[in-house]
Amino acid sequence: MASSVIVMFHPCFLVASILSNYFIGLLATAASNGGFTVELIRPDSPKSPFYNANKTFTGRLNKYYPNALQSRVLAYKGQHLMKVSIGTPPVDIYGIADTGSDLVWTQCVPCDGCYNQISPMFDPLMSSTYSDFYCESEQCRIINTGTCSQNTCTYTYACADSSITRGVLAQEKVTMTSNSGQTVSLDIALGCGHNNSGIFNDHEMGIIGLGGGSVSFVSQIGSTFGSKSFSHCLLPFGTDPSIATKISFGNGSEVVGDEGISVGDTYVLFNSLGMVSKGNMFLDSGTPPTIVPQDFYDRLAVEVQKQIAMNPIRDDPDLGTQICYRTKSNLDGPILTVHFEGANVQLKPMHTFISPKDGVYCFAMQGSNGGGIYGKFAQANFLIGFDMETMMLSFMPTDCTKQ
Repeated sequence: MASSVIVMFHPCFLVASILSNYFIGLLATAASNGGFTVELIRPDSPKSPFYNANKTFTGRLNKYYPNALQSRVLAYKGQHLMKVSIGTPPVDIYGIADTGSDLVWTQCVPCDGCYNQISPMFDPLMSSTYSDFYCESEQCRIINTGTCSQNTCTYTYACADSSITRGVLAQEKVTMTSNSGQTVSLDIALGCGHNNSGIFNDHEMGIIGLGGGSVSFVSQIGSTFGSKSFSHCLLPFGTDPSIATKISFGNGSEVVGDEGISVGDTYVLFNSLGMVSKGNMFLDSGTPPTIVPQDFYDRLAVEVQKQIAMNPIRDDPDLGTQICYRTKSNLDGPILTVHFEGANVQLKPMHTFISPKDGVYCFAMQGSNGGGIYGKFAQANFLIGFDMETMMLSFMPTDCTKQ
């Protein structure tokens, strides 16, 4: 039975108007309870439109992220693609599936000051079902835009990683095709981004926001599929690219305060003073590593190194300050247990040590002066359910390669 805990969603925030990072490929499967299941596709999968059979996994990763050895975050973004079709006639959009943000948005023409994109950008003038929201509309009020242009609702939405999109809030038809061939169409509010920047690569056409806000994809489709809930099962880093995983919506969960982490049998308090507040961690499918306050990280890192019978790498400037070890296969331990309020989640080395290059494995957590983020490496091989109505999150250990 899955353990249930409470969870928080958002590392993105509103800037003067509104509302990182699994690529989302939406091939939906209708469920008997009125929900549907979709397939998550990584860019290195043969099912991805960006797949290049002549490239090795490492080669393709290096192409997408040329600074892999300098930046830990970029080095580990083996994104998943969620495909949704928008407009009439429908145009396929591959966006980042992100539980850390709300807004669904894509790059639109005209697009001045936008990042490079391989696929054609969405042209709202070519869609018969596209319509801008007026400044007085309920949707514009909900996103607290604060900016109008010729009575059109405009927005600016930024994330903690400095990514930003500016554009027009509009209503448009979204169409998804299930694995069984069933077509699901509905109207949603989305951002038509005309000025976008950040750490996006040229395969990312926008973001599918899966957070808890009222304009998120999940919140908007909830009434259609029975509830504001969904579940996903993320694949471990380095999984065979031909293997796909799924995300399910409809009838079918803020992370409670993380109280601490045990390294083996040694308990490390989240706060050295012993005080823990609820909602001190965001659950984010768009951030690869788990990020914790610097004081906590420093104490955690000391204990992790104590329990590993190898000397960390000290002579590789590409690795920066990361805790890394030279080994052909992943470490045997230690097991880290994350203590949430009401539940303990065990993380194996596959969750906590990631290989940025051959023969090297690095600790997949980072310290920060900001808040905590429970990243996607730690979510791999767990079926994680998000119930936004009860604000509960459930974890169930699962082999996600067999979902």
